[in-house]
Amino acid sequence: MTETLLATAVRPSAFKAGLEEAFRLCRQQGLRLSQQRKLVLEILWRSGDHLSARDIFEQLNADGRRIGHTSVYQNLESLHSHGVIECLEKATGRLYGHRADPHSHITCLASGTIQDLDIQLPAELLEQIEASTGYKIESYRLHLQGRPR
Repeated sequence: MTETLLATAVRPSAFKAGLEEAFRLCRQQGLRLSQQRKLVLEILWRSGDHLSARDIFEQLNADGRRIGHTSVYQNLESLHSHGVIECLEKATGRLYGHRADPHSHITCLASGTIQDLDIQLPAELLEQIEASTGYKIESYRLHLQGRPR
């Protein structure tokens, strides 16, 4: 059994293309691309990390952009509900990520950081899970936890 595992990060070359795709998806979903919404998306894509509304608010203000916390939160919720970004529910609150496509995560138990993973499970394993559960698996997301070696 082999599995494919790829940690994903936003490379500078992929930054602009990914951001443009997010803008395109917003337009396709009928979302107005306000300056505030564009700035929120830029922060998420530039970071490549999973950020709270507070993190984004603080970054915008550090960049000299005066946008209210409520406005940041409303933009994040709208972007998430329209499938443009992801939202992870954590015990400490919601974290938002720049990806909305199906993918998995690994959380560092030492630092709490979350990394995106593209994982393809072996067909034999999926068949075994289907046989033992009686479900036909259409998609999956894994959430792994661990510590650095």
